[in-house]
Amino acid sequence: MKVAKLVAAALLASTFVLPTALPASAGGNENPQPPGLAKQDTLRWAAPKDFRIGTAVAGGGHHENMPYPNPFTYDQQYREVLAAEFSSVSPENQAKWEFIHPQRDQYRFAEMDAIVEFAQQHGQVVRGHTLFWHSQNPAWLEQGSFSKVELRSILKDHISTVVGRYAGKIQQWDVANEIFNGDGTLRTTDNIWIRELGPEIIADAFRWAHEADPNAKLFFNDYGVESVNAKSNAYLALIPKLRAAGVQVDGFAVQGHLSTRYGFPGDLQTNLQRFNDLGLETSITEIDVRMDVPAGTKPTAAQLQKQASYYQLALEACLNVGHCKSFTIWGFNDKYSWVPVFFAKEGEATVMWEDYTRKPSYYALQSTLLKANPGGEQRDAHHPAYQK
Repeated sequence: MKVAKLVAAALLASTFVLPTALPASAGGNENPQPPGLAKQDTLRWAAPKDFRIGTAVAGGGHHENMPYPNPFTYDQQYREVLAAEFSSVSPENQAKWEFIHPQRDQYRFAEMDAIVEFAQQHGQVVRGHTLFWHSQNPAWLEQGSFSKVELRSILKDHISTVVGRYAGKIQQWDVANEIFNGDGTLRTTDNIWIRELGPEIIADAFRWAHEADPNAKLFFNDYGVESVNAKSNAYLALIPKLRAAGVQVDGFAVQGHLSTRYGFPGDLQTNLQRFNDLGLETSITEIDVRMDVPAGTKPTAAQLQKQASYYQLALEACLNVGHCKSFTIWGFNDKYSWVPVFFAKEGEATVMWEDYTRKPSYYALQSTLLKANPGGEQRDAHHPAYQK
């Protein structure tokens, strides 16, 4: 407990005040960042009212093995851009099981607490990620010898404790993450919860999350569901059954981890609309667009334009669907992106270079948001520094 308090104190001490303008970038880019980042020149200002433009908050996971300190805690410019550009934030790893629940009788809340406090200070909402997943679980859980009764109690305690701690402070939760295989069958092999407790535990996870925070929006979240395919069809069939049984399911989220190696999923809007027609909210929650960039090289102008077109098409698809109200990029700075660590010879997947100068992808998002918000009377609805 004493260690947790010291960590929390250090995180709070590193909270910086958002300046009226950010320092000019030193990077040499064909789209240089303006000398000062005025409120009229950010993604969150350009966004229509009640549309959230978000990003993952870098930390935990692969970052712990990289040659830099925790970005959110120690990179002041990172925090300034995070505050200025985005109206929604998602913990990249700080709320996943292995990070926030490292031992059965121990929770690690300091980092997540700091993210929530930062969001409150800067007029941002928070998406919680994630409560029920087959990956990034702690060894004590995956390798433990638990009875079904014990395992069920462990999951209920985790959901009740984590969601309850942030009740009223988290707008949306990714309750169940990646529960289907590509062919539309449930992950009965590698998902400990489904394997050991059966498919019925999915409904219980949503019920417990709703009990812990009745006001939070509860989502399914997955990759590879951008198109109309077996995997997205499986969610389209499952969700109405759960809701008919009285289970609170509010939304369906498409991650959107894309690569320019493959064509853009042209039926993304059609697919989102299918879930919209069920009365669900939809979101794009983890989008990045990786490119082929072998070590020592940089993407070409043509690659950058292709990347920008993917970001633009995805945002347009969301904006064109009535209940798609948030669009979250999975990191905004290439230095802190997860992509090169997990995809050999691919990278440069975010909308900013390592020095925070903007790529064509950034401007594609900004111009698309502005186009969706002609006149601008409702812009800037969320930023406390810009309120009248």
